[in-house]
Amino acid sequence: MLTITPTLALDETELHETFIRASGPGGQNVNKVATAVQLRFDIPHSSLPQAIRARLWRIAAHRISADGILTIDARRFRTQEQNRADARARLVALVRQAVEPPKPRRPTKPSRAAKARRLENKRARSQVKQARRPAPRLDE
Repeated sequence: MLTITPTLALDETELHETFIRASGPGGQNVNKVATAVQLRFDIPHSSLPQAIRARLWRIAAHRISADGILTIDARRFRTQEQNRADARARLVALVRQAVEPPKPRRPTKPSRAAKARRLENKRARSQVKQARRPAPRLDE
């Protein structure tokens, strides 16, 4: 089990990991050993509650395929174990972010003093711009 919060965990069978060759550091090993991890998580068929699934979809929209599979590529480290742990940690971080419901927005109104300041600034700016204009010609 992959623990997300004290009350929420993901079953290991819901995660599909494939190991691929990584570019970058690794010396001669880079062409022989598949150290990069591609972690796939099927959101629509997961055991997560519907509300968390919807928030996760919104948070990680650019990483989700058309059929609802979240893909995380981990190739930061040289070893398969470290990349695997990194991919799982990133998935846990995304789901933890989705667990917290967004704070509701409460509409506010500007205070009377804020409105007065705004209008005063507009008046002052207008006068500055009027002062830049050429004086009207009287000989016409």
